[in-house]
This record gives sequence, C-alpha cells and structure tokens, in this order.
Amino acid sequence: MPEYNIDVNTAAGEMDCFVALPQGKGPFPPVIVYMDVPGIREELKDMTRHLAANGYLGVLPDLYYREGRVRFDLSKGNEELNKMFAAGSKLTNAMITEDTRGILTYLAELNDADQSVGIIGFCMSGQFVLTAAGTFPEQIKGAASLYGTRMVTDKDDSPHKLISSLSGELYLGFAEHDPYVEDFVIPTLKDDLDAAGVLYQLEIFADTEHGFCFPQRPAYAPAAADKVWRDVFAMYQRTLS
Repeated sequence: MPEYNIDVNTAAGEMDCFVALPQGKGPFPPVIVYMDVPGIREELKDMTRHLAANGYLGVLPDLYYREGRVRFDLSKGNEELNKMFAAGSKLTNAMITEDTRGILTYLAELNDADQSVGIIGFCMSGQFVLTAAGTFPEQIKGAASLYGTRMVTDKDDSPHKLISSLSGELYLGFAEHDPYVEDFVIPTLKDDLDAAGVLYQLEIFADTEHGFCFPQRPAYAPAAADKVWRDVFAMYQRTLS
C-alpha cells in the first residue's frame, strides 16, 4: 500500500501526518485517526494501514507537533509515564479543532480523497472525536470513539454540548472496566444523543479493560477489537460511500 508523511498547515504551524492509501485508483473515503495519549508509534500506523487495506485513506496526525517530535519509551517507568500524561493534558479541544480544520482543508484539495470524512479516536481522543464531529458536521459523516475520555465534563467546552450539532452517525465503544471513564459519562451521552435524535451505536464490551483494541497492550481483547472494527467499517460503508 502507498504511504507517506506530509506536513499539514494549521493555525499553529506544520503538523506531521502519516498517510496510508489503498491500492488502486482513487478517490477514496478518508478517515482521520486521532491518537491516544502515548502518541505516534508503529501500532497506530498499523491501524492506519488497516484502514487503507479496507479501502479507506487513513490520515494519522501527530497531535503533539506543537512540542516538536514527541515520543515516549514507556519501558522507562513512571518518569516517562508522567511526561506522557503531562503532554496529553496540554492538548485542548480548541487546539484539535484547528488541527482538524487543517486536515479537512488538506483533504478537500487532495485528488485521492472523497469529500465525506470519517474519524476514529482512542482514549484521550474521545473528546476530540465528539468535538470534531460536532464542529464540522458538513464534512464529518462517520465518527467513532473507543473508550473515549473527557467526553462529558463540567467545562464550557465539554464535547457532549455539541451533540445536537451532529449530522452523521456516531459509534461509541467502551470497556466494562475503565477507571478513566466516570460513571456519569455513558448515561449522559445516551440521554443527550437520544434527545437530539442522533443515529448512534453505543456498546459496552463485557470483560474488557481500557485499551482493549490495541494488540500490544495487556488489555487487548481480540474478539471485542474485531467486533469494533466490523461495526466501524459497517458505519463507514453507510456514511462515507
């Protein structure tokens, strides 16, 4: 499969993005992959390649680009973990909104890309998925979040406040056991999505933990991860074709 890195213009500068394309002649439906807090690594690139292998143009932005080329070696222990969480805490919904705007502009000018866009995010990027889908409803038609965090907060920019702006379809997958997702999050999302009449699928996977979609994590649950991908690809087929 063809793949390359490209610098995408944003309000904050040049954002490095990894792009993977399907074989053959486009245009292809594009899908933006929002990283989890450990950031860019081969595991996320493989997920982007998995999208390409299934017919989608995958774009993986390095959301830490404002700090330079940030990479973490989690084998170093708590000090590296603290650096990782500190980096993630600096990212805001406003920042990622501008980054998404830059990617959407890039895709709109790319001959290989169709105009309806899908997105998928993991962990800390649950907030970014919901924010992006609610901010750019004309472009983003299929949005998926896996064990997303900070989707419902008491802040003015809480992503759940944008639910009424969604115009596409939403997929939400959660782990049964997840200390990073507060008890009030899922009921609040359900209530607001139902009230807004949004087309969505929300599933809580039994006997799973946070991170169950990542093959290199101890929490990896192959059966649950496979079902996530089947359901997400089915959503993209409905919304991005």
